[in-house]
Amino acid sequence: MEQNERKIQWYAIQVRSRSEISTAQALSGKGFEPFVPLYKSCRAWSDRKVELELPLFPGYIFCQFDPRIRLPIITTPNVLRIVGTGKLPLPIEAAEIEAVQKIVQLKYQAKPHPFLMVGTRVVIERGPLMGLEGIVKGYKNRLLILSIGMVQQSICVDLDEDRPAVVSAVSLSQRYASLIAARWPSVEN
Repeated sequence: MEQNERKIQWYAIQVRSRSEISTAQALSGKGFEPFVPLYKSCRAWSDRKVELELPLFPGYIFCQFDPRIRLPIITTPNVLRIVGTGKLPLPIEAAEIEAVQKIVQLKYQAKPHPFLMVGTRVVIERGPLMGLEGIVKGYKNRLLILSIGMVQQSICVDLDEDRPAVVSAVSLSQRYASLIAARWPSVEN
């Protein structure tokens, strides 16, 4: 008897705008494990202020499933497509999903942020987020940008003083310069 054990991986699912939570509930009802990271946002209306929970990655939800069995997913109301190339879904690195889950679990203040291709890569060396990598937006505000490459979106996390984190940063240009210098030490800049 041959057993075909496939590792269930995370995939990004593009959904209609403002339907992330209801689509995740529908997928959960079908037996899947969706993940919709949320953040709190205060909105001022003419007569009052309201705190809303909104998706960190608008228009996307994440779900674990076997890519061979995707018909129940694509037939779910409000699902536009499974992110990938052509008809082939591409998995998201588990480390990226785990990083977002850890930020949500530890209740860090996070909010959506435009996807960044360049910037300063950082590794958190100490604190509750130790080992996570991201991109720093600025040193004054202690903001960490965490990107999910598959959906070309990012979230911004406020590294507050209540939860100290030691961040070591190396800019991409410095990283490339050191790689070039190591490869061709006789070349002068």
